[in-house]
Amino acid sequence: MGQAPSMLTQYDIEEVQEHCNNLFSQQEIVSLYQRFCQLDRNAKGFISADEFLSVPEFAMNPLSQRLLKMVDGLNFKDFVAFLSAFSAKATIQHKIEFIFRVYDSDSNGKVSFNDILEVLRDLSGSFLSDKHREQVLNQVLAETGFTEESYLMLDDFIKVLGSSGLKIEVEVPVD
Repeated sequence: MGQAPSMLTQYDIEEVQEHCNNLFSQQEIVSLYQRFCQLDRNAKGFISADEFLSVPEFAMNPLSQRLLKMVDGLNFKDFVAFLSAFSAKATIQHKIEFIFRVYDSDSNGKVSFNDILEVLRDLSGSFLSDKHREQVLNQVLAETGFTEESYLMLDDFIKVLGSSGLKIEVEVPVD
């Protein structure tokens, strides 16, 4: 599935389903494939950062630059796997693992105070001062037993966010 073929075979669909832990139905995968082909303007078999930025909702997302690091050059299987965190069927742990990867921009397996501060800066823009962001973050960390010097690992994210009722979902339109 390197080059983007003109059609998906039943085998391709099942392979993609398995790759994304069956979080999308076959019909959803076909719809995602159609969208993938629309984004892959040059039919290279992968989507570049520029092609992702052609999606207005993606480009306007305050975390788009962080997300671009995760999506640049994805082939179709990996595109579906990336989107699987947004599936209604995805577990809370799967969603938290995705969020952790967004915060862990250097992919070192841990999230620092500064990593979280950067995300808060991206999300709040000029609405909050750096000092106010730091105060809020210090308070939140203190309430969860962490300090400014702490590094949060994936297990910490799961512990903190696991009971939060987190809901991140996107609906895949099925034609």
